[in-house]
Amino acid sequence: MSTRKSSRYRRAAQQLAPAERPLVLLELAHALLPEQFIQTTALASAWTAGVQQSYERRGLPWSVQQLGSRAEYWFCPPPRTGADAAAAVDHKLDAFMHLWAINRGVLLTPFHNMALFSPFHTMSDVEQHTAQFDEALSALAGS
Repeated sequence: MSTRKSSRYRRAAQQLAPAERPLVLLELAHALLPEQFIQTTALASAWTAGVQQSYERRGLPWSVQQLGSRAEYWFCPPPRTGADAAAAVDHKLDAFMHLWAINRGVLLTPFHNMALFSPFHTMSDVEQHTAQFDEALSALAGS
């Protein structure tokens, strides 16, 4: 670990209670390293592309947004404000998508249609989500 990175972790740990500091330093030294961030961002990009291709193929006015290793889809064009996002919530459609996914082995972040990728995820996980997401849209469209 570089000295600069080590110093940054130590400064952050100083804000914690003394008993917590060693554990946090140990975790931070092995959590989302630069090479892992590259890997998880690539997975999120593939996930985003799969979601986008599925809803665009059906002409749905949905959107998907990605920030690093986090990606989330919306049942509307990209919301510009928190009010837009709140107004776009479709509780029945949210419930359907979450239940469809979890019944096929994919867990989305509760209360969002979001995926957060870790170094333990693989392209196979992304492909599984893409397949089940596409199947859910087919079921919704009745095709």
